[in-house]
Order: sequence, then structure tokens, then C-alpha cells
Amino acid sequence: MSLIHNQTLRLDLLRSLSQKPPLFAPGERLFWDDPHISGQMLAEHLNPDTEAASRPPAEIDRLVSWLVDALELAPGAAVLDLGCGPGLYAARLAERGLHVTGVDYSRRSIAYARAYAAEHDLPITYRCQDYLTLDDAAQYDAALLIYGDLCVLAPEKRDSLLRAVLRALKPGGRFALDVTTRHLRARAGCRHGWYVAESGFWKPGPHLVLQHGFDYPEHDIYLDQFVVIEQDGTVSVYRNWFQDYTPETITAALEQQGFAVRGFWSDLAGTPYAPGAEWIGIVAEKAGE
Repeated sequence: MSLIHNQTLRLDLLRSLSQKPPLFAPGERLFWDDPHISGQMLAEHLNPDTEAASRPPAEIDRLVSWLVDALELAPGAAVLDLGCGPGLYAARLAERGLHVTGVDYSRRSIAYARAYAAEHDLPITYRCQDYLTLDDAAQYDAALLIYGDLCVLAPEKRDSLLRAVLRALKPGGRFALDVTTRHLRARAGCRHGWYVAESGFWKPGPHLVLQHGFDYPEHDIYLDQFVVIEQDGTVSVYRNWFQDYTPETITAALEQQGFAVRGFWSDLAGTPYAPGAEWIGIVAEKAGE
């Protein structure tokens, strides 16, 4: 869409984009695979000084060590890493002798992950695929969905993914994931602002960014929206939706799709769960068949 029509600034369009949208209204589709944005995102993943895309290396080391023990993963076990990005977890798991399959729809991240695995002689299978299309069956001893990936999904997509993960696991297979709570949202707050960049995260050329934060507290949902206007008036709308959870609501979502929840923590490093935690780490299990 364009903000300029017949050399006239379309304030009506700008006004409509500043209004609170319906729940899970879509923005640009699969934009993390955009040629420019995916490069920016990869840099964020690999930057050890920011948590914008991934946790710091020392924290990832701690999580991997705990997950291997908590999921009872012996060398040779098959692990599915969903939303694997550049392979930060997959590589560490493979170094412990696990057979890892990583799935991510960013071609740039998968290319980096494959190159890293080849350079370090790690036998990891990487697939460039939207994990919402996962159709594997009874192949894995464990599956991972880390750093709040489940939170970005509308309920129907969340439930579809959970069914797909259940199908992909062997009987008795375990599923580790983490989700955010409203306590994280309360600390972060609703972000509003604007800036002009010659080049930036969203676009390689000059552009204006309008950021709006919208809260839907009655649904435990938050939207971080970026309206990006390029020099020629082209408008792109990027929407990051976040569904927050409580132990009760994430348990219900998992149990409705056939999982049995085995435990809660305040992270996926074994910190005991406490009310007020900003994250919930969960281990669930597929019942034997």
C-alpha cells in the first residue's frame, strides 16, 4: 500500500493504521524470511550483547545442560528443534551426541546453521520450512520450542502446531517450551514512538518507523506494531503478536491436544517456578500408545 495517492498524503490511511486492530489481524506475511530483515535478524541472533532474538551464549549453555538432563536425553536420542534460527541450541545439542533436526523458515538462518555445522563436523539435519506445516510422525525422543515462539501464534495455529508436535514425537517423547507471562508485559509496557532512518532493521533505504503498542488485557494478548513508510510512500505493517500464559492456561492448551504436563519452572534452566515469574518453562510428555 502507499501513503501517497495523486500526490496527496493519505492521512486517512495513517489514522486507520494507528487504531487498535482486531486480535491477530495479519501484517506482512512471513517477514522474517525477507531478504533484508532476515539479515538483520541473523545479526541479532549472533550478537552476544543483546537478547532481541536469542539469549546470551552463557544462558544458552545453561539451558542446554538442564534440558539434556530434564528430558533424559542420552547420546543418540533424536531431538527436533523448532524455530532453530542459526542453530545456537542445535549445535550445542549435537556436540553432546544427539541427533538433531532443526526447522526454521528463514533461509538465511538455515544457510548459516548448515555452514556452521559443516565447519564443525556436526551431523545436524536442517530444514528450511514453516514449522506450522510440520508432518513428521513418531520420529523424535524430544522436541523444543524455545524463547516464546508459541506466544506469537493465534489459538487455532497454536493448537495445530501442538498436534503436529505430538504426532512427531515417539510414545513417551517429551516437549520442552517456554512462554511469557503478564508480568513480563507489565515490566516492558506499551511502546510508542517514531524515528527516521537512512537504513535500518526494517528497510535498507530511507524510511520512517511508527511503533504502536496495543494491549488486550482481557485476552492476555499484546501487539507490538511497526508501520514502516519508505521514501516513495510505500507502507509496510509488521505485527508481532504475543499471547501470555499462566500455568493454568498453558496446561489447558497442552492437555487439550494430548500432552501431559510434567513440570513448571521459571525458565528452562531449572529455576523453581514462583508467582510473579516473567517466563514459564514447561516440560510435557506424549503418553505411550
